Amino acid sequence: MNISPNHPPPKIQIPVLYEDANCLVFNKPSGLLVVPTDKNEDHTLEHIVNRQQKEKLFPAHRLDRDTSGVILFAKGKDNQEKLMQFFKDKKVNKTYIAFVHGRVSEPRGKIRIPVKDFHQRKFARHLPAQSALTHYEVKDYHKDFTVVKVMPITGRTNQIRIHFTKIGHPLVGEDKYAFRRDFALRFKRTALHALRLEWPQMNGEGMIKVEAPLAQDMADFLERQKN
Repeated sequence: MNISPNHPPPKIQIPVLYEDANCLVFNKPSGLLVVPTDKNEDHTLEHIVNRQQKEKLFPAHRLDRDTSGVILFAKGKDNQEKLMQFFKDKKVNKTYIAFVHGRVSEPRGKIRIPVKDFHQRKFARHLPAQSALTHYEVKDYHKDFTVVKVMPITGRTNQIRIHFTKIGHPLVGEDKYAFRRDFALRFKRTALHALRLEWPQMNGEGMIKVEAPLAQDMADFLERQKN
C-alpha cells in the first residue's frame, strides 16, 4: 500500500504488540471505531493501521469504540478468513478487565443471558435474542466498584456490557445500558479493556498469546481511588 504525498501518515501511532507472517496485533486506544459504520467514517482503526504499516490489513474481530486493548488484524483476506473461523469455532480465548459498579458478591461465576447480536441498531427489535455466556473472576474490591477479569465464551455485540448490567453491576462509565446519574462514580468511557488474546497458530503447532498493559486512563482511575 503506497501513501501519496497528499496523504501523509496519520499523526496517531497505534502500538504494535505482535507480528508474524500472517497477522499483526495492535494495542487499540479507546475512542476509535475499528471499521466504518454506514456513515462511512474515515478516521477508524482499520484506516489508521493500514496507512501506518503501509500494507493492507483486515480486522479478524471487533472491539467497541470505547474498548481499549488487544486487537488482531490479518495480513490479506485469506488469513482474515482463517482467523475469523477460529473465532467462530470458539478456538480463541479472550480476556478482558472491567470495572463494574458495586460489590460483586460471588468471587467467580458465569452469566448466561440471551443477547440480541446486531451491528445495526435500527434492526435490533426484529432480531431474536441468542444464547450468550460470560465467565468472570473478581480481581479486587474498591469502595464503590469491583475489578473483574472477564472471559466471554460467546461473542455477541456488547455482550459484556449487557451481561453485567443485567446482574445489577453495569460497567463504570456505562451510558447505553444504564443511567450514569444512578451512580456516584464517573468515567469518560465504559471501563473495559481487552487484556489478552490467545489463538491457534496457522500451522497448528500451539497457540499464540498476546497481552496489552492496562490502558493508562483505567490505571489512573485505579490510582485515584486509592487516595
